[in-house]
Amino acid sequence: MITLLDYGAGNVRSVVNSVRKLGHEVKMVTKPQDILDAERLIFPGVGSFGSMMRIMRERNYIAPLRQYLEQDRPFLGICLGMQALLEGSEESPEIPGIGFIKGNVKRFDIDLAVPHIGWNGILPRQDSVLFKDLKGDEKFYFVHSYYVAPAHEAVVLTRTDYGKNFVSAVQRGNVIGTQFHPEKSGNNGLRVLRNFIENDRKMIPVRVRAEETKLAKRIIACLDVRSNDDGDLVVTKGDQYDVREDGAVRNLGAPVDLAERYYLEGADEITFLNITGFRDFPLEDMPMLEVLKRTSENVFVPLTIGGGIRDYTDENGKEYSALQVASEYFRSGADKVSIGSDAVTVALDYLKTGKKTGKSPIETISEVYGSQAVVISIDPRRVYVASPSDVRHQVIETAFPGPNGETYCWYECTIKGGREGMPIDAITLAQITEQLGAGEILLNCIDKDGTNSGFDIELISAVKKAVSIPVIASSGAGAVEHFSEVFEKTDVESALAAGIFHRREVPIEAVKDHLKPLLEIRR
Repeated sequence: MITLLDYGAGNVRSVVNSVRKLGHEVKMVTKPQDILDAERLIFPGVGSFGSMMRIMRERNYIAPLRQYLEQDRPFLGICLGMQALLEGSEESPEIPGIGFIKGNVKRFDIDLAVPHIGWNGILPRQDSVLFKDLKGDEKFYFVHSYYVAPAHEAVVLTRTDYGKNFVSAVQRGNVIGTQFHPEKSGNNGLRVLRNFIENDRKMIPVRVRAEETKLAKRIIACLDVRSNDDGDLVVTKGDQYDVREDGAVRNLGAPVDLAERYYLEGADEITFLNITGFRDFPLEDMPMLEVLKRTSENVFVPLTIGGGIRDYTDENGKEYSALQVASEYFRSGADKVSIGSDAVTVALDYLKTGKKTGKSPIETISEVYGSQAVVISIDPRRVYVASPSDVRHQVIETAFPGPNGETYCWYECTIKGGREGMPIDAITLAQITEQLGAGEILLNCIDKDGTNSGFDIELISAVKKAVSIPVIASSGAGAVEHFSEVFEKTDVESALAAGIFHRREVPIEAVKDHLKPLLEIRR
């Protein structure tokens, strides 16, 4: 029996599903004594250090957890669950950590995008029970803005390179912590969890000892999900956002089945975009919750969900906040939420006042779950102008002249599935939402959607240069060469596609086979 310390924040369903996949049962901590009664304890943490520690103290978990750790009993802290072992964090300097390991948690101060999101390697610094059946060149999934800085090198288990060489795992006796997420790291992550669970206390060295690690470029499969005319949930794909063909909704498969297929084919992440009218249903009845729950049972890579992440009142008059909606998605198996139209509204309000309200969906969700959990989905379209002075928006010079020979353009943000243009450009929207707490940008392009003509390199390059958070390139991929082009011509960390994967026109394996000799990828 594995005991899981769930303090109420983030996606713990994936950890539970991972443990069950390995043939073990999970007991959830509901009272302090459950910690002391545990045979093996897993503590997954996601979000804000301060929020986590406050909740832990309110529930009287600190003292029994400290006692459990001092008894040198099997413990695995994941991400924030590892950071909690330290004395404190720069994220919440006024709030102490558990202090089992001397040292502090620091924020990345590097020239690369923060958060550090994606698949990276580990450099072992001591032997460990976790390393059984690992070669040493595996990649694991990271998503964090802060890293642990122990006072003593003796507790360092692994290091990883990302702008600097940081500590990515710690080990003190039977107490282990990983900055990466085993439950989101595919088969390699499942091996790590199995090694912890079935720990025979035999310390294992790794066979391959690399000198450095590299972050892999991510290939993301996107599933647009909506109901068809019969009321069934289907994966569809638009042509410049039009999802109907011959009067009917395009049906490219069942969302859970397709997600599992992409996981097996090597997708680094999977994104669900809910483009249905389900957003006004009572929260507990939203069909996408069930899709996430079922998908997370067999898919062990990060899941993002977009659609309906906003404040709303359902058909019965019950009010919900965006934070409540996001929380339900996280508890159902999502790792990130994507905010689209509401982000435009929030940014326009910010432009009027220049002040944060602390109440927008971006701010409230990132405050509790961390910036890495908030993705902003931008749906822009190109608008040509004769001169940059013609508009107040951020304008770029283009190599593709407009219908009247214009050599400048700006990217108008849209809402309602691209049907309504708004007076804000994509670059400005990305910059404002980063200031409000977003951790990643999903950059679409209406002009390129469904064209198979390649990504809009000019748009992607302009937005990437304007922000310091990761950017996902989307819209237009139609060949393997389009993926290498966007990675080589811009600094984006990941690229997303939908229809070409659904129809097997360009399989995920083919994309990775093409990229392998050119770029760092996960295989």
